Amino acid sequence: MSKRTTLSEAEIAFVQKQRAARLATADENGSPHLIPVCYAFDSTRIRFYTPLDEKPKRVARTSLRRVRNFDARHEAALLIDQYDDDWSRLGYVLVQGRAELIGPDHEAHAQALILLRARYTQYRTMALEQQPVIMITPESVASWGPAIMSDITGD
Repeated sequence: MSKRTTLSEAEIAFVQKQRAARLATADENGSPHLIPVCYAFDSTRIRFYTPLDEKPKRVARTSLRRVRNFDARHEAALLIDQYDDDWSRLGYVLVQGRAELIGPDHEAHAQALILLRARYTQYRTMALEQQPVIMITPESVASWGPAIMSDITGD
């Protein structure tokens, strides 16, 4: 079975509908780290973005564990899921790929901010122009669930 690196129309619709994801990284020894994140998907470039925003942090943005993990291993997983007590509405999209921290000088940075601000009004008042953004380029995409199929059928 070959690895898919793009999302189907149903997966894109599902990803666009969800509001949060879980970002998984690992350090140089393989110890996992998992956090909830806000994200935006660029369907043209097939990339996901999550900012290092102005929410309070205990350490400098570039010293965050997820950033240190990207420095050690340029890999990450992004799980975008939907839970419902009605299990006919369950679903997830799992993206595994190359993660990198991009700065304001990167060609994708401005577009990432446009997409993030379109999804989250909170980002419209944050000074993100000088902050790095995490960019994930999919190397493997998998999905499951009735919620994914309902995006095709319109249920």
